[in-house]
Amino acid sequence: GHTTGPSLNNDKLYKFAYSAEVYVDQVKASLQKSAGYRISSGVDVNLLWRNPENDDDQLIKVMIRDVQVENVNERPAAKNIFKGKSTEKIIGKEYLEALQRPIVLELVRGKVKNFYSYQNEPAFTQNIKRGLASLFQLQLHSGTASEVDISGKCNTTYHVRQDQVTKVKALDSCEIEKQGFTSPNRILDVGTKATSATIYVLEDSFIKSIKAEETYASVLNSRRKTGAKIVSKQRLELKSVQAGPGLIAGKQVAGVIKTMDSSYVAMPLVAEPVKSKCKKCPSLSEHWQSIREHMHPEKLSKAEAARSFLSFIQNIRKATKEEILKILRSENKEVLPQVVDAVTFAQTPASLEAILEFLDFKDASTSILQERFLYACGFASHPSEMLLKTLTAKFKGDIANEEIRETLVIVMGALIRKLCDKEGCKLPAVMEAKRLILNRLEKAKKDDNVRMYLLALKNALLPEAIPLLLKYAESEEGPISNVAATALQRYNPSYLTKEVKETMNRIYHQNRKVHEKTVRTTAAAIILNSNPSYMEVKNILLSIGELPLEMNKYMLSMIQDILHFEMPSSKIVRRVLKDMHTHNYDRFSKMGSSSAYSGYITRGPDVSSTYSLDILYSGSGILRRSNVNIHIFDRNAEFHASQVVIEAQGLESIIAATPDEGEENLDSFAGMSAILFDVQLRPVTFFQGYGDLMSKMLSATGDPINVVKGLILLTDYSQEIQLQSGPRASTEFLGGLAIDISGGMEFSLWYRESKTNVKNRIAAFMAGNTEVDSFFIKTGMETTLEVETTLDFISTVQFSQYPFLVCMQMDRVGSPFRRHVTKYESLPSGRRYTAKRGRSEVLEGNEYPFHQENSDMCRKVFGEKSDSSSNWF
Repeated sequence: GHTTGPSLNNDKLYKFAYSAEVYVDQVKASLQKSAGYRISSGVDVNLLWRNPENDDDQLIKVMIRDVQVENVNERPAAKNIFKGKSTEKIIGKEYLEALQRPIVLELVRGKVKNFYSYQNEPAFTQNIKRGLASLFQLQLHSGTASEVDISGKCNTTYHVRQDQVTKVKALDSCEIEKQGFTSPNRILDVGTKATSATIYVLEDSFIKSIKAEETYASVLNSRRKTGAKIVSKQRLELKSVQAGPGLIAGKQVAGVIKTMDSSYVAMPLVAEPVKSKCKKCPSLSEHWQSIREHMHPEKLSKAEAARSFLSFIQNIRKATKEEILKILRSENKEVLPQVVDAVTFAQTPASLEAILEFLDFKDASTSILQERFLYACGFASHPSEMLLKTLTAKFKGDIANEEIRETLVIVMGALIRKLCDKEGCKLPAVMEAKRLILNRLEKAKKDDNVRMYLLALKNALLPEAIPLLLKYAESEEGPISNVAATALQRYNPSYLTKEVKETMNRIYHQNRKVHEKTVRTTAAAIILNSNPSYMEVKNILLSIGELPLEMNKYMLSMIQDILHFEMPSSKIVRRVLKDMHTHNYDRFSKMGSSSAYSGYITRGPDVSSTYSLDILYSGSGILRRSNVNIHIFDRNAEFHASQVVIEAQGLESIIAATPDEGEENLDSFAGMSAILFDVQLRPVTFFQGYGDLMSKMLSATGDPINVVKGLILLTDYSQEIQLQSGPRASTEFLGGLAIDISGGMEFSLWYRESKTNVKNRIAAFMAGNTEVDSFFIKTGMETTLEVETTLDFISTVQFSQYPFLVCMQMDRVGSPFRRHVTKYESLPSGRRYTAKRGRSEVLEGNEYPFHQENSDMCRKVFGEKSDSSSNWF
């Protein structure tokens, strides 16, 4: 009769040769030098029963025999880990016996309806049989179907041409239980591509040969040259057809199976999750002892610190709460902050429980550890709802240190945004945290509290907070309106409604009240960055010339930077400038020292990075604000890598100068505020009030104040992969940063000179491991990248004359860059084959350019200073 699936002849034994190969290598590599292995065997297939009612319903018996394990590529004897070992020795007696026990498949119209095997077999061998069984599933007409096989429930497309059938499985559609996570930001994440195709050749209505190939490739989005692929190939070839056993009589499948062997059980064809146990892995405390020396504070700008941090996180992820607490409780205060970083970034339920049991927020003496814990929560790569819920509860409880309380709510804001970005805005914990921040902001009376909740909103970026931010930006005094305005500046321009733009225009043009220069310039930047209209640009250009001295120069510089850097609004600015009335010479030849400038740090095929530096002075030559930004972006995404803002006000009295109009009553203040990897940190105060300033100036050593020091996990990617030949594979990429950012401000009344310095010392380490794990062999590839660098920003101001001299410098030192690739094959006994390749180079140091004017001034500043200028105070 006609069948729509393959059909076997009665009383025949079909003898096939089977092989399953696995290769692991770099994405672009040919497979000749890959790591991997091959399992080959004979496979015997015969028909047991055909349904008398429906000849398209068949039971077939499939049996694996003569199993061999070998290298997938030729290896010299010394490098062959299988040399001199029998299959039984490699696989293990019990596993080999299990592998060679037959399975029974019920095929209905070519699809596997039931998979019968023995219940108490090891999952590893069961999965290899599932991989073989899945090959027998095919349909003989073209079209798309949703089918279940070893890979899960997948969308599958068949193309049929005469005796050839091609089956293409859309692997990204497969529904299967697997563990894993990705990084929140696309640029820091890993891109993946997976394909699967099987070609069947039929003869005499049954299978003559099958070739299946499946590829999984993953690459770092930030450096697409770095990546890995796993290729899995299966082959089944008919060698002969012999006389075989006869059919079993019976009406029902169940009866036939019982007659065959009553121990057979119907099982899912989908692979079951398995992990091989690690036999010789060190305990958490043993591992910690081996890396502990790299975790000392003075070593935190070395790549080895970042490498140790990543391996520590991987081990903490496997550890129990007790093991983690043991290390936390036994460590000294020098390395404890680094342990806290690693435990928090591990982000497992056990690590969160351990750290919360260890930290006591009622104890002010451990505030450094509390702060490191909170910042690590803010940078978390895949935060859970549980984490936010826990922090909200802590915030409502007793907290000894006021700065920790502030940091806590600022970090809650960052977690709200991360969870919302992952479609979690409606989760109960997120709703509760949003309500808490918005309600408490409305009720807050003290300036410090208002500022704290505004900073939380600056991280959360809730669309519903925009009306509140507008209110604070326009109606409050300096520092408060400043935080509200810079919070609005962080929103995607698509959220900035007509109402936002009208408010920003009112603030900039001071239609309702006098505003500080810092807030007015932020308002102008928001207008110019969110698709401004012709009239908005024209009014800003017309205002230049009527502004206070230094603000004129600043706004002029901002407009020139938009043009020189071809920013999105440059087209409309050019159009308005053509209108000669606004472009008169007098308006655009303003004196002053303030400026704004943007440029590229790197331009690469995958990602680019830009720096921008803008500085605003008061009329008497004292810094009001300096702002250094670094952005990283690719074709589809961008993120704010860092921002360091140094702000000062009310310092005119030190040099007996006159404050600018509207700024006569400002309290003396200087401080620093930073954004790191899209998270606003708690601002740091250098001094507050005239008395504090004088005492610090008289004892000024110019020692920099530490802003951020610690270890950060940036890329955190882990995916499990079920190969269709049976084994489980995994791909992991971890990228860590050891970071040390400090900033300082020094004065010399003698030389009438001030200097601000921001030093960024960074070491980055990226580790990728792609591994295929069969119970008797592991094969894979490790990739590492490391770089150490220092970026310095220095601005020197001499205010002994007007316009005062300002010299800005941004330098990067020469940076070692190393990358290594190691392919490996290893047996549980410890026998191991490895092939290593590595490259080291030094990325040249660089002095980044600012505008020509700046270069001229630097020559003057450094030309005019005598040798004694080094003894500040």
